[in-house]
Amino acid sequence: FPTRRSSDLLRVLSDPTLTAIRAATVDEIIADTDALLAAEATPERLAGLIEVRLAETPRNWLALDALTDLVAERGIALPVSLLRRLSEARADDFSLLSQASACALCAYDPAQCSLSQVMMCQAPVALTPVGDIAGVTRAGVAYVSGEPIDQIDLALSVVGLGATAAVLASGGTSVVVKAGAGLAKLARKMGRISPQLAEMALKAAREGVDWAALPAARSLDDITAALRADAFQPLTATLTDLERVRSATDATTALHLLPLVDDAKDARSLASAAEALGPRVIGRAEVLGKARLFRTTLRVSETAWALVSGVSGVLISLAGLAGSALQTRLFHALRRKTEGA
Repeated sequence: FPTRRSSDLLRVLSDPTLTAIRAATVDEIIADTDALLAAEATPERLAGLIEVRLAETPRNWLALDALTDLVAERGIALPVSLLRRLSEARADDFSLLSQASACALCAYDPAQCSLSQVMMCQAPVALTPVGDIAGVTRAGVAYVSGEPIDQIDLALSVVGLGATAAVLASGGTSVVVKAGAGLAKLARKMGRISPQLAEMALKAAREGVDWAALPAARSLDDITAALRADAFQPLTATLTDLERVRSATDATTALHLLPLVDDAKDARSLASAAEALGPRVIGRAEVLGKARLFRTTLRVSETAWALVSGVSGVLISLAGLAGSALQTRLFHALRRKTEGA
């Protein structure tokens, strides 16, 4: 019986600090995404993805440019008719008249903003503490007057003000989390956060806010006293990784990719991909999709291989013991029959 292997197996099963999955290195992420692209980024698929993006309103030029960059990177020739449509669409969307009217609409309604406009037309207010203070104030006023409360906006505003600094993710800073919260608020106004991420913010607001104390808050200390900080920990961890995405690329890219994030695990995977691939993460995400892109950021650890090896060794040994026992019984049975004859 393989005593050493069985003891390794027991150690893995009994030690909660051991993990079967590890983070992939930068080189591993690049190698994996390149290998997947070799099979997936065909001329037909890239042309199809560009067609879909061209049909959107407003058009997402961040995605379109990433796809055309990928076309150039892979040395693919697009159909002439598609190239003509791309050129015409770009000329229409970036004319002075189109830009002026679109920015006016964006300033009034963030949901109408394109990614190329939002940083100019909305970000100057949305990414500053002014918007966070306004969010907390609006919630307090709504609570007193019995009006509906935008709990998602409140949760993001609370984190943006740094009121949950005591529970920041390991290695994070208040500046990092504030930046991530600002981006998430802007993405929410544009309809670019997933239902799961919105629910995470709602849960933080429901479980972490003393609603009776909030209307009387007049300072950051008052706001902090009205909160249960641990309820905001999953949200702060997620927003910390969102800021990692922005730091590795830019704010517009982070806004574009945010719909891929449903939870803290997704945010961590996206941040790892962005840090490994930089701006190229956009084109890779367009072609590979969320599941395959995120899988490239993880690896089976040596612990898991040890577990598999240990389990295999145990099973082989048990099979050997069972086979030996069965063989012995058969020999005894045959011997009894021979002696009886």
